[in-house]
Amino acid sequence: MDEFRFEQDLVRALLREQHPDLADLELRDVAGGWDNQQWRLGAELAVRLPRTERAPALLRTEQKWLPVLAERLPLPTPTPVRIGEPSALFEHTWTITRWVEGEPADYAPITRADAAETLAGFLKALNQHAPAEAPANPTRGIPLAGMQDEFSSSLEVIADDASAAAARETWEKAIAAPAWHGALTWLHGDLHPANVVVQEGTVSGVIDFGEMCAGDPATDLSAAWILLPAGTASRFFGIYEDADEATIARARGWAVLRALHMISIGRNGRLGLPGGKPTWEPAGRVALERALAVN
Repeated sequence: MDEFRFEQDLVRALLREQHPDLADLELRDVAGGWDNQQWRLGAELAVRLPRTERAPALLRTEQKWLPVLAERLPLPTPTPVRIGEPSALFEHTWTITRWVEGEPADYAPITRADAAETLAGFLKALNQHAPAEAPANPTRGIPLAGMQDEFSSSLEVIADDASAAAARETWEKAIAAPAWHGALTWLHGDLHPANVVVQEGTVSGVIDFGEMCAGDPATDLSAAWILLPAGTASRFFGIYEDADEATIARARGWAVLRALHMISIGRNGRLGLPGGKPTWEPAGRVALERALAVN
């Protein structure tokens, strides 16, 4: 979506219309973003405008639920502090959030082994019992069998690679593992390198909660391989504590699927195709290698 961008003049006009006390703060473009375009507002805030069809609903999810959870989370998050409502200037909702300092992990990978403790502590705090009214998500937190067609099509991106057979074997083990029968837990739902920020080699914040939902925590636990350095997954699960062998097997399956998605999006970026992000291909290949390793 990088080809489609709003201009700063629109953001400034929206601020003057709905949040005039913030309208004179410095406004700076921020690279990245998929469903939403983002600007930094002053030193401590950010503005997010939706730019895909599904993005307004994702923002509404963040607006409603992230403030409920943010207080108990041990890492900074882009907690909404003001809400922009549809108007003649812009027909969708938009958000002013807390700014989360750091570089996205697809540009600055996590390198420190003790990041396993940091990430496990964050997910241990997040993956708590969710209320009945918590949002559901058709592609997050669900039984992996429901993603079989998605996996089969995603596997084509590495069809000629030596790792394809191992990826299929890992997926089949994940499918065969007992399903989640515990209470549905809160999930971030979209933990990949572009949604985690890094400082000094470790995770310093988690962003983009639009996919947050209730479901099987294995979806989030895939981050042990998607985000962390090689060989630290066991350290991560030792700190997290609440994942049995079946949950870890399902999490590894999710990690393989998410890595394949990243490779595909990255390849599209390398080839100049719409919706591609070149930095995601190397990040996805490294994540796949970690997910297929025995550790």
